[in-house]
Amino acid sequence: MKIKDDPIGQAISDFYESGKTPDIMVQTNYTEDETIPPSWFFRNENEMPPLEKKALALSKGKILDVGAAAGSHALALQNRGLDVTALEKSELAATVMKKRGVEKVACTDIFHYHENRYDTILVLMNGAGIGETLPGLRKLLLHLGSLLQPNGRILMDSSDIIYLLQEDDGSLWVDLSNDSYYGEMEYELTYKDHFSKFKWLFVDFGTLSAIAAGAGFSCTLVAEGEHYDYLVEIKVIN
Repeated sequence: MKIKDDPIGQAISDFYESGKTPDIMVQTNYTEDETIPPSWFFRNENEMPPLEKKALALSKGKILDVGAAAGSHALALQNRGLDVTALEKSELAATVMKKRGVEKVACTDIFHYHENRYDTILVLMNGAGIGETLPGLRKLLLHLGSLLQPNGRILMDSSDIIYLLQEDDGSLWVDLSNDSYYGEMEYELTYKDHFSKFKWLFVDFGTLSAIAAGAGFSCTLVAEGEHYDYLVEIKVIN
């Protein structure tokens, strides 16, 4: 990844070094002028939302934390004495994790990772988004399944963003020119002179469950958040 194309990694690095940075600016095909404070990637376990705390509590055995960012989840698990590997494709963020004391860091894209097998794979912070699209989500699940130990499970969270399409009268706004799934969002992030553009998937539970079943997995709803977010446990059907 080119440094100039890594706004999140650069923001994480700057915040680690100085403790104070500007926010990451966010534009999407549904929203505009939103921000992400870099401090969010450094929250401790007490500051995490309930779904993330639930996922950490359920994590056991050998653990892979996918998209680990600044390593908050990995550090929380490591502090409990658990064997966790933090996977992050941003070299800047991976360097920060090592400086923060994360013992096992893999700096690569998840689709290029084949090194070990795990009892628990965490894919948090709207982790289903890594798939980018519905077909991409199926590809992601199949790859993660190949990294599981027998009887291992994937703990993944996502959100149903149907609320963004709701009009004041309760009806749904539909873009007839776009036949893509409504949760396939397009993002543009800007931090200082760093910019990236990518797709991110937000998927409703019913659709996620159907995709999982079609790929040979069970998908169990573990917990629901306060704003259309939820956590699932995904296992290979034997």
